[in-house]
Amino acid sequence: MNPLLSHLHPYPFERLRQLFSGVDLPTAYRPISLGMGEPRHPAPPFIADALNRSVGGLAQYPATTGAPPLRAAFSAWLKLRYALTLDPATQVLPVNGSREALFAFAQTVVDASRDRPVVVCPNPFYQIYEGAALLAGATPHYAPCDPARNFAVDWDAVPDSVWQRTQLLYVCSPGNPTGAVMPLDEWRKLFALSERYGFVIASDECYSEIYFRDTPPLGGLQAAAQLGRSDFRNLLTFTSLSKRSNVPGLRSGFVAGDAALIRAFLLYRTYHGSAMSPLVQAASIAAWGDEQHVQENRARYREKFSRVTPMLAAVMQVALPDAGFYLWAKVPDALGMDDAEFARALLAQYNVTVLPGSYLAREAEGGNPGAQRVRMALVAETDECVEAASRIVQFIESRTPSPTARSA
Repeated sequence: MNPLLSHLHPYPFERLRQLFSGVDLPTAYRPISLGMGEPRHPAPPFIADALNRSVGGLAQYPATTGAPPLRAAFSAWLKLRYALTLDPATQVLPVNGSREALFAFAQTVVDASRDRPVVVCPNPFYQIYEGAALLAGATPHYAPCDPARNFAVDWDAVPDSVWQRTQLLYVCSPGNPTGAVMPLDEWRKLFALSERYGFVIASDECYSEIYFRDTPPLGGLQAAAQLGRSDFRNLLTFTSLSKRSNVPGLRSGFVAGDAALIRAFLLYRTYHGSAMSPLVQAASIAAWGDEQHVQENRARYREKFSRVTPMLAAVMQVALPDAGFYLWAKVPDALGMDDAEFARALLAQYNVTVLPGSYLAREAEGGNPGAQRVRMALVAETDECVEAASRIVQFIESRTPSPTARSA
């Protein structure tokens, strides 16, 4: 067996399953889960129709590069969304969802034979970054998020000695779990570091189309173009239809950017056996070519966040994120419990599932930046999310000591 497998940490949802073991669920409340970031709005029917119409395409092996119309759809969307012009033949590549691509990319670019290779990622983070680093033979380094700056990553906290050994940097904007969006100055800093130390940047942007303000989130390729880096050197972005189009089961996304990185990644993927099904390609072309369903989806998220956030803000520290579909809420100090205890007690009393923030982070620089936080995925329909918020408010109020008790 690969000895590096033993370095992997249990996945957050396995830890959650263990945390909830033995909990007697209250039968008076139907279960509501805000734990998993799985879109639950209905998938647009036209995407399924495109999938069904393409069934005749099963008689051939698909190319790892994807069909030319699929790559053209990627480039057309990048032009529409970011005003970018990328070569469909050399600067885009289909992937079976951003998760598998984010993992596989580290296996492509990390050179484990070099002295103590490092992969830098935010903290808290999406655990695929860490697993990808470990199985590529690198050491993860966790860059802390700063609560004082709406959980923007403090890249200045990474020492030069770490940057010198860094081969790959994972960024996530909008961030999971915090929802923070990286501004242009932050990209400028990372590009300068990449130029100085030679590392590659993998930009995870799967939440880019769920946002709450008029200006859409800045993308990595867009930032590079604005800063005169039109060749996108040492930069790939990863995006997906899962959140944008409510089709996580389709397993469809693409990567785009530096043609040299695309060429190397294609070589790896050709051996990896990760060609996209012709049926999925046809459905993907239809999805990337339509924006109306994306606008409708965004409006539904805006409505539920506008209703749920004020409810929770009355009893705990939580604010509307820059983008994404998570609330990153602080467990009230007055409850006297940590984030895991909060999640277990909430489930036992009100049958609502949330994810402890400490499960999404690692101990670094003397603490776990996810501690005393919980992630709430507002993925269900609005009424269900509002009901869950109401139960959380009741739970906190029922557990908060009265002013008299606190002063006694």
